[in-house]
Parts: sequence; C-alpha cells; structure tokens
Amino acid sequence: MTQDQPEIVAAAIRLAPAVRAARDQAEQMRQTPPALAAEITRAGIYQMYLPRSMGGPETPPLTAFRVVEELSKADGSVGWCAMIATALSLNAGRLPVAVGRELAGSPADYRGAGSARAGGRAHEAPGGYRVTGRWNFASGIQNANWLYATCNMMDGDLPRVTSSGSPVLRAMWVPRESVTIVDTWSVMGMRGTGSQDFTVDDVFVPEAHSCPSDDPPCETGPLYHPRGWYVALWTPSAANALGIARGAIDSLAEIAATEASTMSANLLRDRSMVQTRIAEADAIVNAARAYVFDAVGRLWETLSAGRSPSDQQVAQARLSLVHAMHESVRAVDKVFHAAGTNAIYTRLPLERAFRDVHVAVQHGAALPSYFESAGKVLLGLRPGDPGW
Repeated sequence: MTQDQPEIVAAAIRLAPAVRAARDQAEQMRQTPPALAAEITRAGIYQMYLPRSMGGPETPPLTAFRVVEELSKADGSVGWCAMIATALSLNAGRLPVAVGRELAGSPADYRGAGSARAGGRAHEAPGGYRVTGRWNFASGIQNANWLYATCNMMDGDLPRVTSSGSPVLRAMWVPRESVTIVDTWSVMGMRGTGSQDFTVDDVFVPEAHSCPSDDPPCETGPLYHPRGWYVALWTPSAANALGIARGAIDSLAEIAATEASTMSANLLRDRSMVQTRIAEADAIVNAARAYVFDAVGRLWETLSAGRSPSDQQVAQARLSLVHAMHESVRAVDKVFHAAGTNAIYTRLPLERAFRDVHVAVQHGAALPSYFESAGKVLLGLRPGDPGW
C-alpha cells in the first residue's frame, strides 16, 4: 500500500476482473451476484464513508472516487451499487457513535440501501415510531443489511408541518429483514443494480435508530463537514459516470482492432473518423476527471486543515461533479456512434455502457439546476439551493 494507491483502491483493481466476468450474470439477475457482492463487502467498499468511530474506514472522497471508478470501468451497475452504498454510509455520521456501532456491528459491516424520498409515514409510539410506507430506487437492496427510509412525521392522519408549512421529515434505519422487496426493476440501463421498490408495514423503529432529515452530522471530521457534505456524497456519482465512460473508450479501442462494418472492410482503428472520436472522448473524460480532482481536492485540503471553505470553493467542487456526469454522457455518445452498428450488440460492453451512462445522468447528483446554482455563486449571488 502507498499514498498513491491505498489498499482499498488496490482491492478494487484486484476485483475488476471478477466484476467483468460477472457482468452478464448481473444483467440477468438484475443485481450484483451474491458471490461478487460478498467479495466487495470483504474489501470494505460498501461502507467507505462509515466513520472511524463506528469501525469504518472514513475514506477521503477522492479515494472513494478511485474505487468506484475502477469498478465502474468494469461494469456500471456494480460501480453504481458501490457508489450508492458509500453515499448511504455517509448518513451514519448523523447518528450518535454508540448507535452507529450498534448498526454496523463488530467488525463493522454496514451495507445500506434506501431512499431520501419521503415515501413513508411515521407515528410516534413509546420509545420510537411505527412506520409504514413504500420507497423506490433502493439500489443494492438484496445485499443490504440496513434500509434508510425517509418518512413524513404524522399527527393522526395529517402530516406534521413546520411553522413555514414544510413537512417534518425523519430518517429511519430499518433492518433488511423488516422490509418487503417489490419487484419493479425492469429498466433500460443499470439493470444489474437491483434498484427495487420496498415496503414497510407498521414496523417499530426505536427512536435511537432515527434522526430528523435535516439534522447536521454528529461526526466532526472533514468528511462530514456541512459545507462539504454534498461534495462527499456525490463525488462517487461522478466517479461512476466517468468510470463508465472510460470503460466505453476502452471497449471501442478493443473492438476497433478486430471489427470492420457492413459498409467497409477497413478495420475501425484505420478510419480517421474513429481515430478522431476516440481522441475527443479521451480528452473529454481526462479533462472532466482532472477538474474533479482539482476542485474536490482543494476543498478537501481546506476542510482537512480545519478551515471553513469559501463559497467559490464549494461551488467549484459541486460544479466539477455535475459537469463530469454530463461530460461522461458526451464521451460515451461519441465512441458509441464511432463504432457504428458494432455498438448495438449486447455481447459487447459498449452497448451496455451507452444504456448505463444515460441512466446514471438521471441521478440527483446531475441535476441541470446545479449549473444555475454554481453560476449564481460565480456572479456573487446566493445559490438558493441547500448544501452550498
């Protein structure tokens, strides 16, 4: 292990061949195959943001980026599940240490799935809450041991509201055995993520296994700083998209050495258009990745030094992430079209990368409104969005 290649990054590199070997199975099963998920679990990848105080690795964002990127190069769905679980392990930092240790166990094994959407209703009960509801997009739920479920707090049959009229939301940690999976995952891309719906029917959740959805983190390390929260949360999302794009470029390079087309016997690699498009895609991915490492790296240095970041630092980091996700789509589109009809065969990874990256950019981390928010900061205005 070196500073340039932490052990968890080395573990992802070692796992990449197994991920590639399992990608067809993941597509068919519509989830990460259990044997592969077990290997990823042993490497600690599903809990990269779990606090050290709870037995986790508290991985810096750019290290987590490299891990998710390596897995996503091999298969976008497997990388996506690692990304989602990592993001959900960040939420454990909003719980008291003793509660987090209870959830993670010893040695720590925290595998989260769930939803920030308020799909449930919570009624106060002695010692906690009775929870009922339905949530969607629970990526990796088959491999999870805790479900993060956001609920509307209820007063009788009516949602509780704040003085400003906003709903009062509370996050609940529900054990996997208390939820029912609803098979809804029939989709265009990211088929191997198993992002099913789930329901909870009048399940008791202890008060300690919950917190208000807008609570600040209990942890005080730089990873959990409120100004850097969304940057840490969504750095792995950019890694997933950029990893898929890099995998698509690699796929084109591989098939270009052996494939021609119905219109020409010349190999793809010998055509000027293909040469141009793969170079353009390579430059797009490299530039977007460098922007992420520069902007997120600068913010991380500030937070790690115990200083408060400037609005410009936060905006640049947030902008680099949304930019990277949209640029990933642009890069994949270039190599997909450069491959011609070769790109449409499901036996080739390029076809799957095209589907997967167009689903990845639908994630909340890639909302186009974030460009507007960053632009407001650049113009000296307030962004108007939380987390900036």
